[in-house]
Amino acid sequence: MAETRSTMHDGWLRRLGLERPELRAWALYDWGNSAFATTVMAAVLPIYYVRVAGANLPAATASAYWAYTSALGLLLVCLASPVLGTIADYLGATKRFLAAFAFLGAAATGALWFVGRGDWLLASILFTIGNFGFTGSVVYYDALLPHIARPDEIDRVSSAGWAVGYIGGGLLLVANAVMIARPALFGLADAGVATRVSFVTVAVWWVLFTIPVLRRVPEPRRALEPAESPRESPFRAGFQRLGETLGEIRRYPDLLRFLAAFWLYSDGIGTIIRMATAYGTEIGIGQNALIGALILTQFVGVPFTFLFGALASRIGPRNGIYVALAAYTMIAVAGYFVTTAAHFWALACAVGMVQGGAQALSRSLYATIIPRGKSAEFFSFFGIFEKFSGIAGPAVFGIVGQLTGTSRLGIVAVALFFVVGFAILSRVDVEAGRRAARAEETTLHPLAPADASTA
Repeated sequence: MAETRSTMHDGWLRRLGLERPELRAWALYDWGNSAFATTVMAAVLPIYYVRVAGANLPAATASAYWAYTSALGLLLVCLASPVLGTIADYLGATKRFLAAFAFLGAAATGALWFVGRGDWLLASILFTIGNFGFTGSVVYYDALLPHIARPDEIDRVSSAGWAVGYIGGGLLLVANAVMIARPALFGLADAGVATRVSFVTVAVWWVLFTIPVLRRVPEPRRALEPAESPRESPFRAGFQRLGETLGEIRRYPDLLRFLAAFWLYSDGIGTIIRMATAYGTEIGIGQNALIGALILTQFVGVPFTFLFGALASRIGPRNGIYVALAAYTMIAVAGYFVTTAAHFWALACAVGMVQGGAQALSRSLYATIIPRGKSAEFFSFFGIFEKFSGIAGPAVFGIVGQLTGTSRLGIVAVALFFVVGFAILSRVDVEAGRRAARAEETTLHPLAPADASTA
C-alpha cells in the first residue's frame, strides 16, 4: 500500500513538473520572490507611498515620483544584467549571483519598515534597491532552468515555477491584506504599522524560500570559450564575451524573431496588468473590488498555469502561446464592454487563466533556443526585452484614450500588440533555433554530467 501511494505521489509530481528535488527547490524560489511582486510592487507599497511616504507632496507629484521610482530599478537592471550575466557564466557563479541579488532585494524590502510619513525619498531609494534585487535575481533564476530540466519536461517545469509563484505570492498577499484591514487581530496599533510589518514579512518569506534553490540546485559548470584563460579578469572577460555575443547574435535569426514577438505581446500583457486598476477606477469600480480581482487572478492562475505546461507537452510551447495570445486578444476587446465590478472580475478570471501560461511557455521556449553554456548571458537579454516591454503599450493606451476621450478604445488598441506578436511568432522556426543553439554548445566545454538537460 505504501509503495502504491509513493508511486501515485511520484506520478502526480511528474505531471506537474516537480518530480525531482532540484525542480521543487527551483520552483520554491518563485514562491518566495513572488511576495515582492504582489505585496510590495503591486498591492501595498504603491498605496502607502502616495498616502503616507508622499503625504507632504501633492497627490499628482507623489504618483509621478512613484512612477519614476518604478522605472529606475528596471533601468538599472537593463543596464547591468547583460555584463553581469556574462560574468556569471564565465565564473560558473549563477547561483552566487542569484543569492547576492535576492539577499540585497530582501534587505532593502525589510528596511521599508523604517519608512514613515513624508519619507518618500527613503522609500524611493529602498524600493529601487529592492526592485533591482528582485529583477536581477530572476535573470539568474531563469538561467538555471535549461540546466535542471530535460528538453521533454522544460515546459512543465517552467509552468510549475509560475504556478508555485502564484500560490506563494498570493498566500502572503492575502495574509498581509487581512493584517492591514484588521491590525488589532494581530496585536498591531493601526493599519500603518501593519503595512510596515507586511514589508518585513515579505523580506523574511523571500529569504526563507531562497535557501532551497541554493542548497538543492547544482551550480551549472563553467563553460569556457576556447580562447579564454581561467586566469583572465572576470570583468574583462565579461565585457569581451558580451561584445562578442552582441556581434554574433545575428547568427540566431529565429532567436531574434522570437525576442521581437515576445517584446510585442509581452508589452500587451504588461499593459493589461499595469493599467487594469487605473482603467477599473476610471469606469467607477471600487477599490475593494479591484484588490479582490487582483487576488482572484493570482489563484485562478495556479491550476491554469499547470494546465498550460501539460498542454505544451502535447501541442508544443509555441502553440500554447498562440492559445494564450488569442485569449488575450479577446480579453482586450471585451474590456471595451466592461461596466460593472462583475464584468471586471470575469475579465480578471480570464487573465488569470492565460497570464502564467503565456509567460511560462515563453520562458521555456526561449530556454531551448539558447546555448546552455551562456544561459545567464542570454537570459539577461530576455530580461531586457521583458522590462522594456512596459513602454509602448501604456503609451498607446494613454494616447488613444486622450484622443478619443475614453480609455475604452485604449484597451481595445492593446489587442494590436497580441495580433502582431502572434504574426511574428509564427515566422519563428523553432527547430532551426534549437539546432543553432546546440551547434554553439559544441564550441564550449561540455556541461557538468549532472546537468539534467543532458541526461
